[in-house]
Amino acid sequence: MNFKKKKMKTYETLSEALKDLKERGYSNDFNLKPHCIECPADKLELHPEQFEVKEVYRFEGMSNPDDNSILYAIKSTDGLKGVLVDAYGVYSEALSEAMINKLVVNR
Repeated sequence: MNFKKKKMKTYETLSEALKDLKERGYSNDFNLKPHCIECPADKLELHPEQFEVKEVYRFEGMSNPDDNSILYAIKSTDGLKGVLVDAYGVYSEALSEAMINKLVVNR
């Protein structure tokens, strides 16, 4: 079998990436919870088996390491698309093993 690896775009800033992803249909904002991600606008929780990480982008603060973040483009099994911005470092959330496995594999 011949698999082609999709080349992801590169972005200078987090805001540039968010704007482009929203233009490509990733219009929902997800929040990270210990056992799931939630979409507050739809009052919906998605557990690890209910979503796929489609793209991942890492941004590092120029002057402050606390400004580091990872942007995930996420699509649910029902077709809901959105973004999750995860700060890493001191602001990082305590996550369940299933959530760690889902997100770390894609970092």
